Amino acid sequence: MTLGDVVEIYPETVEVFMKYGLHCIGCHVAAWESIEQGAMAHGITDVDSLVEDLNKAVSTKAKKR
Repeated sequence: MTLGDVVEIYPETVEVFMKYGLHCIGCHVAAWESIEQGAMAHGITDVDSLVEDLNKAVSTKAKKR
């Protein structure tokens, strides 16, 4: 799944991406770059923590429904 897909399907993840310094979610590269690729391109080495926080954001939103 690309960064763009994640944001489109789960808009609640935008805040997490911003927290990690991934401000490129609206960028054309987000259309083909994976979460891991985007993280690595921005110097984020702990991709597991990023994914964990993304999952928490999605899970929290789902519980509120």
